[in-house]
This record gives sequence, C-alpha cells and structure tokens, in this order.
Amino acid sequence: MGVESGKGEELEVLSGEGDRKVRAAYAIRPLGAATWEAFAELVQRNNGIYGGCWCVGNHCEYQRGVSDPRALKEQLVRAGRAHAALVFDQHGLAQGWCQYGSPDDLKIKHTRAYQKALTPRARWRIACIFVDRRHRGQGVARAALGGALALMSAAGGGLAEAISETVTGREAQGRFLFSATVELFEQYGFTRGRQVGKHAWIVSREIGTA
Repeated sequence: MGVESGKGEELEVLSGEGDRKVRAAYAIRPLGAATWEAFAELVQRNNGIYGGCWCVGNHCEYQRGVSDPRALKEQLVRAGRAHAALVFDQHGLAQGWCQYGSPDDLKIKHTRAYQKALTPRARWRIACIFVDRRHRGQGVARAALGGALALMSAAGGGLAEAISETVTGREAQGRFLFSATVELFEQYGFTRGRQVGKHAWIVSREIGTA
C-alpha cells in the first residue's frame, strides 16, 4: 500500500502491528481538489457524516448554525487548508479518512481539560478518523492512520497529537470514537501523556521525515 504525495510519487505508509493485509487492500491519496469528488461521494453515501457535519466541525472556521458544512469544507479543501488521508478500495471508491492538520487550524475534544496544563507543542493534530459504515472492521481506520502519518512525514514530520479513548475492558459506542481508540494509536507508536477524560487520553508521537 502506497501513499500518493500529489507529485506522482508514492510514499511508504507508516506501519502499525499486523498491517500486511491492510497494505494489500487499500491505497491512500491526500484530500485535495483532485480527490474532492471522491470524498464528497463518501460523505453523501453516509448521510453527511454525524448528522451532516461533513467533517468540518473540528475546523476553527466553522460556526455552528452559521456555516454551511459542505460549502465550507469544499472551500477549505480547494484552498489547501483541510488535510486528510483518504482510503480507496480496489474499486477506486473512497471508504474512509484520517483528518489531520495544524493545532492552529483544528479544534480538539476535551478542550478545557487539555488547556488546564502545559502540553508539548505539537506540529500536527489528528482530529477525526471515519470509516464507511459498511466497511468497518476491515482495516480502513488502520490504513487511514498509517497514511496520514506518512503524509505528515513527507511534509517534514514533527510531533503529532490526538485525544482518543481507551476501549479495553469496556464497550464504547462508535459515535464517541470518531478519533479512533488509544489502543490503535499505540500500535502506531503513540504513547499516552495526560488523561483528560474518564476514558480519554492525550496521545503523541514524534514523526521523522520521509
């Protein structure tokens, strides 16, 4: 499985544990003007994502009740201000993504708890991982996260952070796991920092350059 850099090159996806089957099943392309229609088709296929958010609720520009989610997302994508690793199946259909960007551009859940103590300044923030409802449990989230890490590496690397939830020993509803699980991040080399919720942790990892 390779990641297209947008310059006709392929980058090796940063691997987690047990990625052999995932590598054979999916390809990664960055979200941008060239992949907007594939992204939009995936969102529409899933009823707008989480009540019509179009994966724009984490963007600092978004104003609830004011912004049109689809229009704002397309504007940000075409301006190069919205980033994600899109996962494509063998039929060329997008089946999921991992949204990432600068902490200056993306909000994070558990903000109040996050801001209560100093946290090492990250260059990258992973805010959302989404998988088509018919393709969950098939490695799409793994492919998306590995692809996003590879794209960050190609852009110069640096410290990446996320806030996610642990699921070991409990059942967690999928709608609360839009930033994936701590356990998945740990398989990709992230470590737990500070706990900011009953099950939520800040996780981080230093990413080298490609």
